[in-house]
Amino acid sequence: MIVELEQYRTHLDSLRARLNEVRDGLHINQLERELTELREEMNAPGFWDDLDRSRVVNQRIAAIEAKINHFTSLVNLCDDADTMMELAQDESDQDMADEAGKTLERLDQQVELLALETLMRGDYDHCNAILSLHAGAGGTEAQDWTQMLYRMYTRYCERAGFKVTLLDYLDGDEAGTKSAAWEVEGDNAYGFLRGEKGVHRLVRISPFDSNARRHTSFASLDVSPVIEEDGDIEINMEEVRVDTYRSTGAGGQHVNKTDSAVRMTHIPSGIVVSCQNERSQVQNREMCMRMLRARLIELREREKEEQMADIKGEMKKIEWGSQIRSYVFQPYTMVKDHRTGYEAGNIDDVMDGNLDGFITAYLKMQ
Repeated sequence: MIVELEQYRTHLDSLRARLNEVRDGLHINQLERELTELREEMNAPGFWDDLDRSRVVNQRIAAIEAKINHFTSLVNLCDDADTMMELAQDESDQDMADEAGKTLERLDQQVELLALETLMRGDYDHCNAILSLHAGAGGTEAQDWTQMLYRMYTRYCERAGFKVTLLDYLDGDEAGTKSAAWEVEGDNAYGFLRGEKGVHRLVRISPFDSNARRHTSFASLDVSPVIEEDGDIEINMEEVRVDTYRSTGAGGQHVNKTDSAVRMTHIPSGIVVSCQNERSQVQNREMCMRMLRARLIELREREKEEQMADIKGEMKKIEWGSQIRSYVFQPYTMVKDHRTGYEAGNIDDVMDGNLDGFITAYLKMQ
């Protein structure tokens, strides 16, 4: 047991050192100062007169408190593990030593999860996100693939503790989904999901082919940050075509069947957004404006990236050769990200929402 405890202590020392790196990466001292300033602002006279500002401040306070509390809980867990090891050695208690080992395993996982937040360096990484899926080349097969991806991403969001709100959904002609759009709410939602933007390729024996031939299908995913206010983005409504239409889809499962659906086309950029999930046309128009603003911000950020990294044309075509990731069901099973080289052999696990390895690899590459 003595040797075992020495190994645990070495492990604990490395975890403490890692936590110190995370503390610097998260700028905990700076966050604590910001929290103090925001609380002073909240206590100032007239704070609640400006409801928009008070809402922003409250959300920021909650986000900062959550981050600081998470870091503090891990520091306390290190102290608990240290105490367990001392008791185990003083009383020669093997059960206590085993418990210390389990605590270190939990710490390992939690520290690495928190360390990912240090990679959230983009201007909008802390924001919520709007995701839009579109079927590409492949007909019914591609539409079925789009539905599979929609399930995969919603399952990932459930695993991550994010809230999902469906905004728009268009059924496939025979099966599957032509397109879907939804909002993801949670701390750093855009930061975690922005790397998923791109074309996703499926290779499998098609269930829609009576000859059981292998098919290749494509679907594209757009990921945009949700910004409530951005003075740099001005939308001239004279450049936006607004169409209204009857909601469509699988009844109450996806949408309300009313005449309230709204589609907006931003003529200069060609961006099209639509929403049919809200109960009134006014609400759908407001959501479309949020989606359009998010897409324009994402377009601006993509143009900056293209200038810096020469990645122009990355998402222009939803077809062969443009994919960021391939999902192979036959003749073998594998999911491979072509940007990072990260691979996973358990394709069922990936399709059930386990994207942590891919997202972590992309963030570290960035």
